[in-house]
Amino acid sequence: MLRSLRIENLVLIREAELSLAPGLNVITGETGAGKTIFAQAIGLLLGAKGDPGHVGPGGADAYVEAEFDLPPRLLEEEAVGELLDLRPEDEEGVVLARRIASDGRTRAYAWGRGAAREDIAALGERLLAMSGQFEQRRLARPSYQLAVLDSFCGEDQLRRRAEARVAWRELAAARRRHEELTQGTAAAEARLAELRALVEDTLGMEPGAEDALREERERLRHLTELVEGTASATEALDPVDGEGAAGLTATAERALAPVERLAPELQKAADELRDAELRLREAASALRSFLALLEADPGRLEQVEAELDRIAEARRRFRCSSYEELLARAAEALAELEELDEGHDPTAAAAEALARAEARVADVAAMLRRARTAAAGPFADAVAAELAGMAMGEGEFRVELREREAGATGADEAVFLIQPNPGLPFAPVAETASGGELSRIALAIAAVGGGVTLVFDEIDAGIGGRTAHGVAETLARLAARAQVVTITHLPQIASRAEKHFRVEKIPGDPTHTRIEELAADERKDEIERMLGGAEFLALLAEGENG
Repeated sequence: MLRSLRIENLVLIREAELSLAPGLNVITGETGAGKTIFAQAIGLLLGAKGDPGHVGPGGADAYVEAEFDLPPRLLEEEAVGELLDLRPEDEEGVVLARRIASDGRTRAYAWGRGAAREDIAALGERLLAMSGQFEQRRLARPSYQLAVLDSFCGEDQLRRRAEARVAWRELAAARRRHEELTQGTAAAEARLAELRALVEDTLGMEPGAEDALREERERLRHLTELVEGTASATEALDPVDGEGAAGLTATAERALAPVERLAPELQKAADELRDAELRLREAASALRSFLALLEADPGRLEQVEAELDRIAEARRRFRCSSYEELLARAAEALAELEELDEGHDPTAAAAEALARAEARVADVAAMLRRARTAAAGPFADAVAAELAGMAMGEGEFRVELREREAGATGADEAVFLIQPNPGLPFAPVAETASGGELSRIALAIAAVGGGVTLVFDEIDAGIGGRTAHGVAETLARLAARAQVVTITHLPQIASRAEKHFRVEKIPGDPTHTRIEELAADERKDEIERMLGGAEFLALLAEGENG
């Protein structure tokens, strides 16, 4: 879910920080108060282009930042995998941000680190869905429609999707391996030479050796300071000539020895002095041993540098991102060479592995298709019922499954179709509906299939009465399963909110817009305003009494 949204100097909003609830969140306010600025902030997180007009009068730039909970395995998806390296260690959530300069230039951030706008938008679209142009783009995307249908199928289907991703990656690896071994004799000989070079160039390398060598190099680079410090400490403790700390401690102990029998309370101090002398002489001995090691091999730094250069060169040559990957590749190369020496045919083994991977992808795709075929009808009926509850037809919604080339989500494509008017043919949702109508279709689909945080800007456009009640009911049902944020002018929707925010224009020089969360009594006043104000309600009551 969207935990919080922070806005700074965006159009008329000087500063706002919204902490959102897991269920239904509503944003209300007078016409012209600036509710659409909130929608603009969300749009920027979804990849909308920056514009100088976004920057308010309160500074040199505008800034939008959102903090989300991060669903499991989301960053493993290919479309957003570029951001994985930016993620701080042990960070469970994700923070996305956009900054817009007064000249229209923008910068995008993930966890406070610079990132490509396209990557931020791709991740944002997997965490957040917004009505309007973004909803149209999302509903037109086959991958989204398939994901919603699979979500409706249930947890078993989501596990199958995860299996399909793994199976597809394994198939891609098996294909690459098979191609490498079947490209011809020259390619096979080149691969064999690379395997032998990899084993030879990593001979003697052990796990953890690179880190140990780096630590040793750092110590050897400061050899002079180490020698001087160790020698000074040794001299202070137990010098060759004269008395150091150990000798002085021994002198003190000897001074107490004749008198401790006369005063038993001195025995403890004498024992501590004897123990201290022993420990000081042991420390001096350890320092001398360390000093001897430092001076034993003056050429050791050169050896360490050479070994680290050898590791770096091997990593570059064999295109390994880490020392651990280099060792893993070397172990695989050694195992393959040993199999070759034993008469093992790698080409035949690669062909068998490829066949197994292809069969696995086909099996998982077939399981996915059976579940989708069984769920398509009930899903369409449920969406149609939601649409009817919002006065948008009576059953004119279908899900069409089409075969496509196999991929990471199977071999199916789902297409959501709607009949815009009686007698007209069914057509893709994204091509048929627009504006508030599209938002209500998206709401119906989400209410049935679930999904990410949904933001609605136009859901109540041109509706009222029973339809407004129907939309409010659907939003409330959806909010029990997913987070919803909606900008609305309808009291029927506002009264269902778990959190209620009001947008208010504050006159001044310059005029600015404020967004604040409402307390219970403030919510009552705001809903009363949305109903027409106290005077309107009084007149309504008079009419009912009369």
